Amino acid sequence: MAKHKIYTMSFASVYPHYVTKAEKKGRTKEEVDEIIRWLTGYSQEQLEELLEKKTDFETLFAEAPELNSSRKMIKGVICGVRVEEIEEPLMQEIRYLDKLIDELAKGKAMGKILRKP
Repeated sequence: MAKHKIYTMSFASVYPHYVTKAEKKGRTKEEVDEIIRWLTGYSQEQLEELLEKKTDFETLFAEAPELNSSRKMIKGVICGVRVEEIEEPLMQEIRYLDKLIDELAKGKAMGKILRKP
């Protein structure tokens, strides 16, 4: 079975869209970065390096220092699909990120986005 196109897509090619989506709603690039760091465990320096190297989504998640265990608390619909019901692990990780960016753009508080009690 062929890999889904997004797996081999450069994270750096999608990242500006995340930032633009957030900024259009009065949020910041720093908040986008915080979400990505929270989800993956990368440091800011590592994140910038991934963007510079044009790392693909598959590698971004495969080499993530520590995927946040609280990410399993992310629920809801993205692209017409419930994220908690996605069976393919890599696609679920990508959709978790999409969902968090959506929540940011919708004005949700960072504490709630990052699933803080």
